[in-house]
Amino acid sequence: MSLEKLLKGLIKEKPKAQAELYTLYSRTLFGVSLKYSRNYEEAEDNLQDAFLTIFKKIQQYKGKGSFEGWLKRIVINTALQRYRKQQVFEIVNEQQIEQEEVTVDTEDISLQFLLKIVQELPDRYRLVFNLYVLDGYPHKEIAKMLSISEGTSKSNLARARLILKEKVENFQQSETLQSSTR
Repeated sequence: MSLEKLLKGLIKEKPKAQAELYTLYSRTLFGVSLKYSRNYEEAEDNLQDAFLTIFKKIQQYKGKGSFEGWLKRIVINTALQRYRKQQVFEIVNEQQIEQEEVTVDTEDISLQFLLKIVQELPDRYRLVFNLYVLDGYPHKEIAKMLSISEGTSKSNLARARLILKEKVENFQQSETLQSSTR
């Protein structure tokens, strides 16, 4: 089914078109949802809510830009709305921010482990980290999306990076110890 035909079916609320959209995009959108969720179950809930929003607002897609990009943005916004309601952000003064470049060698670390430690970050750090590092949003836009200041966004990113660096280094040290005792 072509995108044009799919969109027409979605606008008419045809169950076949909705099922087709789900089949085509659920895996990709679940990956996006998982990045912004604490765990698998929360990612499933966010994805379901996002699909309901997509079906409700499909007529708002005007064909400008990537359709998949539009879908991803809805998934991200759905997850962010959940956290805005919970007020998970700590407001900081911009003078408190320490901009330290954090680099870690992740060559011998699995993607699964990296995803796990990102998901373990406190909500405020995980959301900013994902938006900035993984999805390329600037701090100004992140601040607007999360209703925080740019300074808070920068601070949360810096703290997320430090936490991740520490977890990776601890993992690497334990791996080195295990391999030397074998």
